[in-house]
Amino acid sequence: MSQWTASVGAPHLARLLDPRPQRAGGRRIPAYRGLADGIRVLVLEGRIPVAARLPAERELALALGISRTTAAAAYEALRAEGFARSRRGAGTWTAVPEGDALPTRGLEPLPPDAAGSVIDLGCAALPAPEPWLSRAVQGALADLPAYAATHGDFPAGLPVLREAIAERYTARGIPTRPEQIMVTTGAMGAIAAAARRLTTPGERVAVESPSYANVLDLFRDSGSRLVPVAMREALAGWDLDAWKRVLRDAAPRMAYVMPDYHNPTGTLVDDDQRRGLVDTARAAGTVIVADESMAELTLDPYPPGAPPRPMAAFDRGGSVISVGSASKAIWAGLRIGWVRAAPDVVRRLVTARAYLDIGSPVVDQLAVAWLLRTGGWDEAVATRRERAREYRDDLVAALRDQLPDWEFAVPSGGMTMWVRTADVSGSRLAVAGERLGVRVPSGPRFGIDGAFESYVRLPFTVGGAVARDAVARLAAAAQAVRHGGGSEGEGAGLFVA
Repeated sequence: MSQWTASVGAPHLARLLDPRPQRAGGRRIPAYRGLADGIRVLVLEGRIPVAARLPAERELALALGISRTTAAAAYEALRAEGFARSRRGAGTWTAVPEGDALPTRGLEPLPPDAAGSVIDLGCAALPAPEPWLSRAVQGALADLPAYAATHGDFPAGLPVLREAIAERYTARGIPTRPEQIMVTTGAMGAIAAAARRLTTPGERVAVESPSYANVLDLFRDSGSRLVPVAMREALAGWDLDAWKRVLRDAAPRMAYVMPDYHNPTGTLVDDDQRRGLVDTARAAGTVIVADESMAELTLDPYPPGAPPRPMAAFDRGGSVISVGSASKAIWAGLRIGWVRAAPDVVRRLVTARAYLDIGSPVVDQLAVAWLLRTGGWDEAVATRRERAREYRDDLVAALRDQLPDWEFAVPSGGMTMWVRTADVSGSRLAVAGERLGVRVPSGPRFGIDGAFESYVRLPFTVGGAVARDAVARLAAAAQAVRHGGGSEGEGAGLFVA
């Protein structure tokens, strides 16, 4: 549970609801039923948080121009279906039916020997961009003797890598000194250090909804109280009004966001929204952790104008902690990430490593430093972009051909696409898909309290005939769910990366 009681005002709820008359079987359905269905969809899609207080019946009736009787009947239908709860004198708030969701625990990555029979769409990861990875490792081994003579313990990271990362930020227009950089074990190591050192159990952390599944689990395990803020649809970015309400009313200690090709939706947030959120967070005293690990995976040309700037470009008070990683840009097996923050914040994060992972592997750090110093990084990223772009286009073509009723917006970068599965439960689709040889993570893995049941996340990791086969298996799984399959067993929440 998010453990924070949000309130949905009547005017805001009226704006979210589809004003068009609802129909079923060609007939217009009763107004109360259409209203109840509209609120239910908003809850399942995460656009209204679970446990959010709904407006009073009279207020909602006035905002929608309907009778109070219609509003009361809609609330009664929601309570009967488990999507609302009420208590006399306390009002009505949103819920999800108990026992309705399928298991959402993670599974181990697909074993290599199963690759011939099962198509794995759980991990958003591609093979290494060769020959650049091998060259980087060879360069690292050539540099290793100078470090082998030392203790090998560098909690803040190798100086040569910290300097190379700082220079790259400076080249992007964000002046950065090496003491503002801490090297971590992947982006997850950076986020874990921030969560452990800058928050305490029980403090609130605001997150996009949906958000990266593994980070949600990390915050839950650290005892954080998650506060979801719904993303706008169709890759439109953040709802700044919603962020202002949450930062003002919930006063979260930290906010975790992915402004660059957001995982899972693929959204790229523009400069105006970045500036607006930084200004709002600074006024609220909230620290922003900006995960930029997907930032370089641009697949289409930027719209007219310069690409969006890092969020640190709008930070005048040290309220932004930037996170980057070689694991997405280069290869998942290269577990090197970093933090860019104010020097005093970096020092605090470094002290947390004594009881986390102590430090990152020296050889891996030297490999990343070699890539950054020689220009191999840009060549490797270009190779990765080309393959991801090809796979994205193949996946989109297969979906439009075989599952034309599924809805999605095609992202201009990143590694993932957020797909609405029409009338099929994403959790049950995942179960049925596993039986048919395709693994896919369902929407609730990326939400809080059971939201996003009608979604799955699809990565750009297979192309050509394999992409067409994967979608064919998903189409067969959807048919099985419609005919009663996919209702038992596990598989709803797969390992995701």
